[in-house]
Amino acid sequence: MTQVEQSRYPEIALVTGASSGIGRATALRLAAGGSRIVVGYNSNKQAADELTAEMAGSGHMALRIAIDDTNSISDAVAVITKEYGKLDALVNSAGSTQPVPLNDLDKLTDEIFDRIVSINLRGPFAVIRAMRSLLEKGEKSAIINVSSLAAQRGIGSSLAYCAAKGGLDTLTVGLARILAPHIRVISISPAGVDTEFVTGRTRAQMDAMAETLPLQHVTSADDVARAIVVSIVDLTSSTGIIINIDEGRHL
Repeated sequence: MTQVEQSRYPEIALVTGASSGIGRATALRLAAGGSRIVVGYNSNKQAADELTAEMAGSGHMALRIAIDDTNSISDAVAVITKEYGKLDALVNSAGSTQPVPLNDLDKLTDEIFDRIVSINLRGPFAVIRAMRSLLEKGEKSAIINVSSLAAQRGIGSSLAYCAAKGGLDTLTVGLARILAPHIRVISISPAGVDTEFVTGRTRAQMDAMAETLPLQHVTSADDVARAIVVSIVDLTSSTGIIINIDEGRHL
């Protein structure tokens, strides 16, 4: 990586859900480009601390951010303000799901529905709302919302998850208008990523699905992370867009 390429990376980036999966892969790639990373985690402090120690460079920090807890987010703002004074990028990667058969409406209880929406829709919005002032102090700031192809197809781990991600894409478009010209907002929409995000999904199932897709490839967490980094670093004339990282599954 050349010095010119490194200079385009955000100086300070917050990645929520960074202790595993897509968030972890994104944090590693941004750090390799010279960014200082706030490793946001919910419950796995050990994994967050290990990632912080593993990343290239220095000045990284692990910070608990429970995205469905407003007080936790407010506390994080205070710490980031004191330590860094700004943010140049926010990657909303934290999320959760609970598989429920799509045709079993009775099993999708109000409690399950509310929790999935709270974490995957209200949570990212609450983080953006709280971090807005820090992002406005950043340089060429960008917000990346990790969405899902489920938002577009209505097929996923549950209808609540599909609806929550659909709302997140709508927020991306609306916030892109509101936060311009200083802050760009982009949704990255993967499908079937090889992580432990969906309970009970096996690699064999993913391999079988991949065979039916145009690119016949299982998407890795790093595949998605590369798209996130490109969106932050290179797509500086784009905002309010939704980018599918799905091996052509949407076709």
